[in-house]
This record gives sequence, C-alpha cells and structure tokens, in this order.
Amino acid sequence: MSMQIYPSILSADFARLADEAKAVEGAECLHVDVMDNHFVPNLTLGVPVVESLRRATDTPLDCHLMIEDPDRWAPAFVEAGASSVTFHVEAAAAPVRLAREIRAKGARASMALKPATPVEPYEDLLPELDMLLIMTVEPGFGGQSFLDIMLPKIRRARALIERHGLQLWLQIDGGVSADTIERCAEAGADVFVAGSAVYGAADPAAAVRALREKATAAAPSR
Repeated sequence: MSMQIYPSILSADFARLADEAKAVEGAECLHVDVMDNHFVPNLTLGVPVVESLRRATDTPLDCHLMIEDPDRWAPAFVEAGASSVTFHVEAAAAPVRLAREIRAKGARASMALKPATPVEPYEDLLPELDMLLIMTVEPGFGGQSFLDIMLPKIRRARALIERHGLQLWLQIDGGVSADTIERCAEAGADVFVAGSAVYGAADPAAAVRALREKATAAAPSR
C-alpha cells in the first residue's frame, strides 16, 4: 500500500483547530490524541472536539484513545465522526469485542501497543483489526525523541502481518520526522503519525508531502 501521513493535532494550535486542520488537507487522516490524565499523565480533548473537527474538515479523523475503559468510550468517538478509532490493549477489557463493535459502527478498528508491550501475544487478534499501532515513544506527550529500540518490534509486527496474509495497516506514533521516517518505513511501517514535524514547519502541507516521499522511497516492495 502507499505510505500515509497522519498529522497529529496535539502539536497544532488548539485555539485555531479548524484552520490547522485545513492546513493539512492533503494528508490521508488527521490524528486526534485523546488523553484522560489516568491512563497517561496528560489531559487533552474528547468527544465534543471530535464532533467540531468533523464539521470543520473533510479529512478523515483517526482518534487515538489513551484512556482507561476504552470498551465504554470508544463507540462514542465513532458516533462523533471518527473514521478510525485506536484503543490500547493495555487498557481494554475485551479487545476482540471492542474491535468488532468499532467495525460494526462503521469505523476502522485499531489497537495500540506501548513500547514495553510485546506484539507476539496478540498475534491471534490481528485478523480482528484494520490497523496496528506501535508506539515509538511512551504515550502521553508530544515532542519526544524516537525510540530506535522499537525498530525490531516494527519488523516483527510486519512479519506477523505478512505471515497471516492480512491487509492490516501498521502505524507508528512518536518522534516521526524527516530524520526517522525512512528507518520506520524500511522496517515495515506504512502509516506515520507526525506532530511537530508537520505543525512545526513553515508549510505543514509541504511537510506532509516531504515525509510521504521519504517514506515511499525507503519502503521495501511488498
């Protein structure tokens, strides 16, 4: 599949979210970080902001739920307009049931793994998903440095996906930049969440295109 760039509004100007969303309309999705100050030590935004963003942009919304009890809250984000909803396996009580509920409501179901969470125990869950997110920083705050030790994990995840012949997107989130995206693409990722690398640029749309080009050039043929 082609490489996809998801700008993260965590790095955008929250006072101008509608304008910031429009600034990256060439991106495949807009990544929305939802944090509850319990699962991670940060508090961001929730369903009402997702509803507002849905009205402000035609770009699909990818909601990453860094929250406790996603089994309860994830369906509300689909109803608010999210095209994709990611829950953390560390927080989900019934991940298969939750993935199926997200899909049944019409969104793509995605499961996230923290850096210390291995992917292999969840091999049997992969067919229930549309996307798997490998965190390449500890979740909670933007602007962190990429963890190179996650590259072998990305490779192992890609190997599992290919072993089962799945049409499963492999997303990474954390420290994605012009300096790191090529290594991640070479390792097997095909969806890249980028915050400061996009919104810290003078031209966010141009930054999206440049990142996509770098990832495409580095990706092995599959």
